[in-house]
Amino acid sequence: MYQTLKIIHVGAAILTISGFMLRGMWMISGSPNLGRPLVRIAPHVIDTIFLLSGIALILTLRLPVLTQPWLLTKFAALVVYILLGTIALRRGKTVRVRVTAFLLALATFAYIVGVALSKSLLSWLAIPI
Repeated sequence: MYQTLKIIHVGAAILTISGFMLRGMWMISGSPNLGRPLVRIAPHVIDTIFLLSGIALILTLRLPVLTQPWLLTKFAALVVYILLGTIALRRGKTVRVRVTAFLLALATFAYIVGVALSKSLLSWLAIPI
């Protein structure tokens, strides 16, 4: 069960960031594709699968969330990523603000992946070369 959940979670993570990057490029270029119904609905479905599979992994592994700093950090960074993503794709008042939020959201997502892989707040810096 663990392996299946992990595959779903990692697959959803890849779809989430790929879709965000595509929507970010469309935002920068002013593409009308951002307004299409599928483009507006699919990210919510994918992100829900991503979140639910993460919760299922926590429950399967019986991780004590409140005593795992790396896990709490992932949740906090996820909130930051979501906020930056909404600024980048919807709420930013200027293109400059949106692009800045987009780049910061990408960096935040990369940080989250590093924390997930290293189980450390140092993210990628904790992974031996």
